[in-house]
Amino acid sequence: MLTKKLPPVQSFLLLVSRRVGHLARQQYDVIVVGGGHAGTEAAAAAARVGAKTLLVTQKIHTIGALSCNPSLGGVGKGHLVREIDALDGLCGRAGDWAGIHFSILNRRKGPAVWGPRAQLDRQRYREFIQSELLSTPRLTVLEGSVEELHVTEPNPEEPGHHRVTGICLADGGGPISASSVVLTTGTFLSGSLFMGQTTSPGGRIGDAPSSAGLSQTLRERLGLRIGRLRTGTPPRIVKESVDFPLAHLHPPDSHPTPFSFMNTHTRCKPEEQLPCYLTYTTPGVEKVVRESLHLNCHIQQDSKGPRYCPSIESRVVRFPGRSHQVWLEPEGVTSDLLYPQGLSMTMPPDVQLRLIREIPAMHRAEIHTPGYGVQYDFVCPTQLSPTLQVKSTQGLFLAGQINGTTGYEEAAAQGLWAGINAARWALSMPPVALSRTESYIGVLIDDLVSRGVTEPYRMFTSRAEFRTSLRPDNADLRLTIKGFEVGCVSSVRYQEAMRVKNSLQDAMAAIKALTLSTATCRKKLPDICVSENKNSILTGMELLQYKDMSFEMLASLFPEYLSSYMEFSQRLKIEAVYKPHCDLNKKEIERIQKEENMSLPQDIDYLSLPVSLSREVREILDRVRPSTLGSATRLEGITPAAVVTLFNYVQVTGRKKRVTHRNQQDQQEERGEELCERKASLPQ
Repeated sequence: MLTKKLPPVQSFLLLVSRRVGHLARQQYDVIVVGGGHAGTEAAAAAARVGAKTLLVTQKIHTIGALSCNPSLGGVGKGHLVREIDALDGLCGRAGDWAGIHFSILNRRKGPAVWGPRAQLDRQRYREFIQSELLSTPRLTVLEGSVEELHVTEPNPEEPGHHRVTGICLADGGGPISASSVVLTTGTFLSGSLFMGQTTSPGGRIGDAPSSAGLSQTLRERLGLRIGRLRTGTPPRIVKESVDFPLAHLHPPDSHPTPFSFMNTHTRCKPEEQLPCYLTYTTPGVEKVVRESLHLNCHIQQDSKGPRYCPSIESRVVRFPGRSHQVWLEPEGVTSDLLYPQGLSMTMPPDVQLRLIREIPAMHRAEIHTPGYGVQYDFVCPTQLSPTLQVKSTQGLFLAGQINGTTGYEEAAAQGLWAGINAARWALSMPPVALSRTESYIGVLIDDLVSRGVTEPYRMFTSRAEFRTSLRPDNADLRLTIKGFEVGCVSSVRYQEAMRVKNSLQDAMAAIKALTLSTATCRKKLPDICVSENKNSILTGMELLQYKDMSFEMLASLFPEYLSSYMEFSQRLKIEAVYKPHCDLNKKEIERIQKEENMSLPQDIDYLSLPVSLSREVREILDRVRPSTLGSATRLEGITPAAVVTLFNYVQVTGRKKRVTHRNQQDQQEERGEELCERKASLPQ
């Protein structure tokens, strides 16, 4: 059941304020800096693992706020939301609670690349996230600004040049100690806001800028390579000022599909969903853009913006003469505002109004809040390990836009995994990593730490080599059991995942055991085109792989064997369709997993390694310092020959270390025996 009683925000603030006075005197396991999508998932995950956690954010009221578009999911992004939910994260359940328009994108293609997506009610989403954090054991929330990190000498038994042991608050708040710190600063790290030719410090309009000391600590004290990226947001349009008959109506799915594996339905009933509208830019829009480029300092900057969600100015400059889609999306059930997806802009407010009125459906539109651009610092993510810990700094983890990504879903996925590993580091538990063969989260993290970014990174299904195996429908089977083992999944979710897993296995075994002659198939299933060249006998699995064959049709032929599995009808159909593809991928997945399991020592001196490697390859390996052979294979500029050389070197040195270790053990045993003999020969 999807039921939840949300406490009022005032009680949330009151409870937090009672805790603040004792914070400076307490020792935390994990401190999370930032209350956005990465920060909330990180804090909740760390607390679930068992760490005493503190979440520090500039404004408690904005925890869980949807800073830009009021939506969740999409192609590639929906996969991340499902995986976050499978690991007991927050955003999937929050999406089911706050969703007001649900749809599955890419439905004309195979289920492996379907994109679950929802328009959200901003207020409902924020209230749900705040309620979840309020009810999470071991989690405290503090309103404040972090001035800098507390950095000390490293633990000599662990790799790294520095160690982070807490934070220092601005405005005389004092230091707070912790075993690990997760930075999820979003666009606030040395952020600058742009509107026309006006610039001001900040990461989001209406919020105070972050302290410059934090960025300075990362750059100068820790020696991290820092880059600069940019993004933007469109103006918010007054709904009543839009002429909807001049736009194309886009209704939601008649049956909303929940994000969460724990929900059978969404809060919003099918008939209560709100529509979206589609319209297009005109030549008049392009004219306004070109006439105002000299008034737009943001578009003239060298910092890279998002390729897959560019501003309207960037679109006009890159693709002249084209018409571009503009989606008019609702911001909430009771909101009187619309979000014009596709019209991110940073020109002066009066020019923004001229531009939107060049679109027929908005010829008399009014702007409630103008669009603006943001530029911010990010840390080059090749300096991180697959656990999202900074390689050179013990106890420091980074997640979200600080790693060069864009989007709520990418941030939330990183936050969850960074929170898990920060907690395990603090509790002296071994780190955990996700392979790109088992999850989109693994693909995301591996792309970041292995390849880095030159522009804001966005997830697509095309980034995953094994997308037929990494589907939205099976994220629970892939990740929930592993999540339970690492400590971030509740027993309730684990038990449900095991029930589903066992039921699907039983159903698949039953389907494989069923047989039907081709003659009987043609007689009982006249709409299914069974080839004359097919074998005389078909199994239930072969039948289910036909395009027009559904599990319900198969169950009608064998009700005594299959009727009990009707709740899994869609999942069983998908499993049957993709089984041949998944079987073909198994050997390749096993090869990659073997490479992923081969660790590369972090103290290797690649520049003087006594093997045949080019100078270019040595410099790449020395700069990135991949943690595994698998990560090394995906580095740009690393040749197959270099991978073989590395493989042989690690194998040989590994054998030498094992031989040396055995010899040392033998020598210790011999010395022990000699000592015993001497003692025995002494007079008693």
